[in-house]
Amino acid sequence: MAVNLRGATTVLLAGTGSDDDYVYRAFSGALHDVGATVITPPPDPSRLVAGYLAALDEAARGAGPIVAGGVSIGAAVAVSWALAHPSRAAALLVALPAWSGEPGDAPAALTARHSAHQLRENGLSATVSAMQTSTPAWLAAELTRSWLAQWPGLPDAMDEAAAYVAPTVAQLTTLMTPMGVVAAVGDPVHPVDVAVEWVAAAPYAALRTVTLDEMGADPSRLGAQCVAALLET
Repeated sequence: MAVNLRGATTVLLAGTGSDDDYVYRAFSGALHDVGATVITPPPDPSRLVAGYLAALDEAARGAGPIVAGGVSIGAAVAVSWALAHPSRAAALLVALPAWSGEPGDAPAALTARHSAHQLRENGLSATVSAMQTSTPAWLAAELTRSWLAQWPGLPDAMDEAAAYVAPTVAQLTTLMTPMGVVAAVGDPVHPVDVAVEWVAAAPYAALRTVTLDEMGADPSRLGAQCVAALLET
């Protein structure tokens, strides 16, 4: 299925605890190169999913069918929106899908619940310090910035994301919207197996991969591979 992104309005949603600054840096270069317009709504920790859905609705009202997508929870919300509004979604850009269906004990859900608990029990400063000691330096720097900006609503946003029911494999088999997916090899929080499962289920989907080191050195690698995957569908 040929996808033409020139002139397309694209709405990219950030992952849990991340922000619009990161998702813009990850995707804007590749999308601008193909002539697309990029919108990255800031996450509202008091209404994370509702805020994302409202941003997608607003963009589609103003521009007609849009390209939707995002990272982790942002990607899941975008695909769910496309399933509910197939005529309003021209294509999907899915980075690091975290689980299918119910979150259960998916690593990303467990991580979000643990972080929310630590933030409530120990406060922002102590939790950020602990995160910095156990996280790659590039990711720690990204999360330190975004966590500070989203405090004090951050724990609620993390809990909301950890409870989100993502598209099921059965639902993905009905997805007629072309979808580019990128997974990070070696990412313990967003298993490659989930991305493979999504691409295998969806009728019009392709997969590319990056490494965590590549993402750390240049976040635009994530978006470039996702766009490349979409153009292969």
